[in-house]
Amino acid sequence: MGWWLAFAVFLYMACAILLIAEVFIPSGGLLTVCAIACVVSGGYLFFQQSTIFGVIGVITALIMVPVVLVVAYKLFPHTRFGRSVTLRPPDRRQGDAVPDSDELKGLMGVKGVVLTPLRPVGMCDFSGRRVECVAESGYVDKEAMVKVIAVDSTQVTVRITEDN
Repeated sequence: MGWWLAFAVFLYMACAILLIAEVFIPSGGLLTVCAIACVVSGGYLFFQQSTIFGVIGVITALIMVPVVLVVAYKLFPHTRFGRSVTLRPPDRRQGDAVPDSDELKGLMGVKGVVLTPLRPVGMCDFSGRRVECVAESGYVDKEAMVKVIAVDSTQVTVRITEDN
């Protein structure tokens, strides 16, 4: 194996490493430019030896670059840095699923207790059932008694009642 082949393979490996680093390290594209320079230089060395080596090098690059990027992007959210900068799906408890509007229509006129302050949106409890509600007007304190006055699709509107 000649020095050119070893150096061309090294440049391809450097390209892969730089592409992975680009995913994890914000460089403004500088690492990508270096990766492109490595793959082009490696391809040039392959073509200097022979056309067959050059074609094999190009095919290798065409397969290697997307595979490396896909693997890096799949691994990124599982790294410590990736977990700190990516959004996670909301943690939903079993009873917190968004109810259908037909189920909510049954709450018309029902009284409940405010679990979180309504500013104007918050959670209310209607006989053990937690529902996100909108206050008719203004701010409603926690543990105030409310009554459902309107249900529009999945929006439940409540009003403060005098029964405390």
